[in-house]
Amino acid sequence: MRLVFCGTPAFAVPVLEAVLAAGHEVALVLTQPDRAAGRGLETHIPPVKQTALAHNIEVIQPDKIKNNLDLRAQLESIAPDAILVVAYGRIIPQWMLDLPRFGNINLHGSLLPKYRGAAPIQWAIANGEQVTGVTTMVLEAGLDTGPMLLAKSVPIGEEETAEDLFASLSSIGAELMVETLAGLEAGTVAPIAQDHSLATLAPILTREDGLISFARTAKENYDRWRGFQPWPGAHTLLRGKKLIVHRMKIANHKSIPAGELLVDAQSLFVGCAQATSLELIEVQTEGKKRMIASDFLRGHQLRTGERLGQ
Repeated sequence: MRLVFCGTPAFAVPVLEAVLAAGHEVALVLTQPDRAAGRGLETHIPPVKQTALAHNIEVIQPDKIKNNLDLRAQLESIAPDAILVVAYGRIIPQWMLDLPRFGNINLHGSLLPKYRGAAPIQWAIANGEQVTGVTTMVLEAGLDTGPMLLAKSVPIGEEETAEDLFASLSSIGAELMVETLAGLEAGTVAPIAQDHSLATLAPILTREDGLISFARTAKENYDRWRGFQPWPGAHTLLRGKKLIVHRMKIANHKSIPAGELLVDAQSLFVGCAQATSLELIEVQTEGKKRMIASDFLRGHQLRTGERLGQ
């Protein structure tokens, strides 16, 4: 097929590489503009752009696409069979949706119609799901509401984080996209409407999503910590200052009141709801360096019975 590829982060790179390896022609790549990031405000080049340039594919980085007449003329001249959209980060306008004969094919990081939205991988883990997957679908104007093409389920490991799952779903999704294109070309894959009554939402993450609530059980907090890696992570307050928890695990202490600390030798535990508890393995007060619990305890003289969250 003759394709246009729209994508930005590392998650999209295996899909681009897979369709090229399968013999498809990618005539053009659209990606987000380069951004200044980090403390030094160094220019960050999107991973998809780096990959496209390595394959000598033309890359454009439009700030706007809805009323971009130059982009529209360029795409119409390419006349792609399909436009692939993988974590592009832009809303696709109707004229782009209508352009290719096979439509705009999106790879979504969940088993639709579950977890529609910006953060499906993170929310699946944060909600304690044991299975998720990837779905190829035909984009339409609604948020992840278009008809599905193919899907593949993937188990979620008990200790797997969002970072881990991004990597595995990216690889599996690349294979699924190649299979989808082959099926569309052969006429063996046809769009299937979603059951909208089963839809759940996976909204964009906020900093507040990383706030630990001791009204949740230890497992609920642990699942949210796994799901919200690397951002917004997990944080609370200690003596009025932000405490970031970089590593934690579910513990067996059943008698710690929710929100209270238990200092046990060189280990640090906190009580959660329903007589559950967490061990805080690696923590960091805001503006200080990360520390394992034993080092943190030596420097802060914490006492059993102190409370987190205030």
